[in-house]
Amino acid sequence: MKKSYILLIVLAMLSLTGCDFMRKLAGRPTSEDVEVKRLELLRAEEARLQARLDSLRKVEQKMLQDSLNALDSIRQMGGSILNPASLGGLFATKLEARYYIILGSFRSRANAEGLYKVAKEAGYKPALISFGKGGLIAVGVCPVNRLSDAYVELNSVKKESFCPKDVWILVNE
Repeated sequence: MKKSYILLIVLAMLSLTGCDFMRKLAGRPTSEDVEVKRLELLRAEEARLQARLDSLRKVEQKMLQDSLNALDSIRQMGGSILNPASLGGLFATKLEARYYIILGSFRSRANAEGLYKVAKEAGYKPALISFGKGGLIAVGVCPVNRLSDAYVELNSVKKESFCPKDVWILVNE
């Protein structure tokens, strides 16, 4: 009978004091300690994510500024940037990059293939690009995904002997 009273008293103490009392007796963290630690971890994760977001914003601003600078430089040198939509859209051509330096556009496939061959022999990786219903075939080189890189490539290609004066940049959107 004494054992049942002791057991009943222990159960009553447990029900009145809860698990935190027993945890404290055992030297374990209480629910309050666990909650404080959880909030600290959440704040640390939030700070880490905010730092990452700030870093991405800086990179995005840098890339935008680089693109604007390249665009200004292209305009100053009398260059142009065209979207395929202004030429009737791309026709049966899948392009791998966003920007191409266009060396020339031809109605004659033989003329386009001639310039293609010259560009390839000069060490470039040319592409034949078909435009719209008019059947224009352009020869593009230096596929890149950033406008600032396209500007650098444009300056490089303009130094080539085979490069015409009216070279331009295609924006593949």
